[in-house]
Amino acid sequence: MRPLEGVTVVALEHVIAGPFCTRQLADLGARIIKIERPGVGDPARIYDERVHGMSSHFVWTNRSKESLTLDLKREEARKIVHELLANADVLVQNLAPGAAARMGFSYDALQDKYPRLIVCDISGYGADGPYRDKKAYDLLIQSESGLLSVTGTPETPSKAGCSIVDIASGMYAYTNILAALIQRGRTGKGSRIDISMLESMVEWMSFPLYYSYDGADSPVRAGASHATIYPYGPFPAGDGKVVMLGLQNEREWAVFCDKVLEQPELKTDARFSSGPRRSTARKELFLIIVEAFSKLTAEQIVKRLDDAQIGNARMNDMREVWEHAQLRARQRWMDVDSPVGKIKAMLPPGVPESFEPRMDPIPGIGQHTDAILGELGYDKAAIAGLRSAGVI
Repeated sequence: MRPLEGVTVVALEHVIAGPFCTRQLADLGARIIKIERPGVGDPARIYDERVHGMSSHFVWTNRSKESLTLDLKREEARKIVHELLANADVLVQNLAPGAAARMGFSYDALQDKYPRLIVCDISGYGADGPYRDKKAYDLLIQSESGLLSVTGTPETPSKAGCSIVDIASGMYAYTNILAALIQRGRTGKGSRIDISMLESMVEWMSFPLYYSYDGADSPVRAGASHATIYPYGPFPAGDGKVVMLGLQNEREWAVFCDKVLEQPELKTDARFSSGPRRSTARKELFLIIVEAFSKLTAEQIVKRLDDAQIGNARMNDMREVWEHAQLRARQRWMDVDSPVGKIKAMLPPGVPESFEPRMDPIPGIGQHTDAILGELGYDKAAIAGLRSAGVI
């Protein structure tokens, strides 16, 4: 038995943050009823066509869900949502600021009618404050949270290469829902969860925030290198490939000089005699390392680093990640169904051996509308009427 079997989640969700949260609940066995706009569905469905005609964003965040199309501007559609909520455990919504509340789906409007319901609101800036109604997208919150100020090169700030703010807020929604389910098991009462994308990302800013405590200077943008530890980052090898390495302490620095660079005299070079000094002299040290590495292939460098037990990695592109030997050895890939056939998906990280994660198909737009309405007691004629009226 999966831990969330029997838990039903109604999802007024779109794009990434909400869908990423609910897909993880689905992995653990929850039933996710995803409400989409008739005809067009979740906007993330058409962001690209990279997965056999389906969007990469949608494929990633929407397996194991049921798709119900409803025009929530219509009273008949909102009535259907209430019928679903009567037997639901969780409502997740990440619509535009205030949209769910205007339709009557705020926690305050629902708590008396559904006292066991957990309502999770995901928004850019939270339920109150001067930024409450401000639109928020992943890149905009990367900027507001300070991530852009410490990411990129000294000349050019750069955004993270994935939807890191959506991921952070989706993760906090997911974990807080799990906690709320445990709490409800003890109290019998539902609760409200207020997830702010800004607060989620500021929490993840961690070290840069405290590094800048009491008005101190922020970390510099250091590209793929570490802002304050060196050598820690990418270095070119003689065959044109790039090796990522990281030194954490003085013992590793000594071993690196002896066994990797084969230049033991650097251990006593005053320019490099401590972590802060190496960071200050990183331009000089970079040239020394590149000169040593220019005589070696990436494979030879990695072997030296592994033999010296120095942390290192290859800078893989996406094709190399799909073929990663470690993921293949641990059998982390499996196939899931979709409207366009079988698609590879990675098994959820950290699932206990006591149950199999749910890896059900990616739904088509409105694929489950008739079945869900049938469960609610609508007959074929009633469903046809709703469809012809544009409600579903």
